[in-house]
Amino acid sequence: MSPEVRKLSARLLPEAAQLGAAMAERIRSEIPVYEAGEVVSHDELTASCTVNARYILGNLAGDVAPAETPTETGTTRAEQGVPYAVVLQAFRVGSRFIWEVLVERADPEDRDRLLLAAADIWAVSDQLAADVTDAYRRAMADRARRDGQMRSVLVGSLLDGDADATAYVGETAGMLDLGQATDYVVVSAESPAPGSEGLPDVERALRARNVRSAWRLGHDHQEGVVALRLGFGADHLVELLTGLARARVGVSTVVGRLDEIQEARRQARVACAAVSPGESAVGRFGSDPLAVLLASSPEQARTLVDAVLAPVLALPEEDRTIVFETARAWLAAGGSTSTAAQALHVHRNTVRYRIRRLEEVTGRDLARPVDAAELYVALECVRILGLG
Repeated sequence: MSPEVRKLSARLLPEAAQLGAAMAERIRSEIPVYEAGEVVSHDELTASCTVNARYILGNLAGDVAPAETPTETGTTRAEQGVPYAVVLQAFRVGSRFIWEVLVERADPEDRDRLLLAAADIWAVSDQLAADVTDAYRRAMADRARRDGQMRSVLVGSLLDGDADATAYVGETAGMLDLGQATDYVVVSAESPAPGSEGLPDVERALRARNVRSAWRLGHDHQEGVVALRLGFGADHLVELLTGLARARVGVSTVVGRLDEIQEARRQARVACAAVSPGESAVGRFGSDPLAVLLASSPEQARTLVDAVLAPVLALPEEDRTIVFETARAWLAAGGSTSTAAQALHVHRNTVRYRIRRLEEVTGRDLARPVDAAELYVALECVRILGLG
């Protein structure tokens, strides 16, 4: 550090309290969270700013071991629930304030040297931010481990695309102990009842296999981010989830970065919706492209059902069920009435009669591939929408 900077910083050091108050006022004017004074009181902000001003000026003046350090501020803000992005912004505003004071209070003949020493001055501020970040991260990790609700909030910030978590996704992943994995998937499980787990004890089951994950439970879905590892890939995960499932479950494709989690969450939701209502089964995004397409557009799926199968839906429930079962068996048999009859345990003439009746009420000729395809897609819509 240049002698001029050391001298100026030492001259300003006794004014740390006044500078801290001015720094706090600047932060309140630029950051709404602090302006309100509800989460962090004005007096508390002024006190922490005074410590920060004394720390920066003390380092610049050559006092390498100041009596107080700002790392406690990082810990305190984490406990108070102040978002990390807001904490970091406040330290940047404070560092810029100190730089402006140094430029303003420097002797005219020393200002050129001050500008040359700018990199060294900002290095002190950067180190301060790094120290605060470490303290904040440790505090949040401890709080997340202690507080299931806090952990759920962090998971939600990843899944929902919260702006702060997206900007500092690595920090959020560290707090959730997701590590530095290269493969992640999102799982979305439908709740059997409001607020209940579709995958009971899933985090414990994964931890027993040395697989890290983080989950949240909402009103209608239980969702989580799973960090896959060597020897435990997506196929192993699906096998484990199948044994735990108490409702429909969807699994996204594998993504390589945590900033892709929001898209993976959308995929998991669609894969979950593509499973037949009422089933306890696991669906994977992409394993059944048609079902995924229909599940992602439920309004259009309902429109297709009405266009193709409205007369069937108007039948009494028992008759409607028989028609749907026969149509599915006939299509699965490739149009063979004998094979469909064997699957349904009825005479083949019964199948033939039912198919003819279906053609009459829908106005379609199932000998035509296009009409048969429309029927198949409409039946998939009925399954996904739970209309059968």
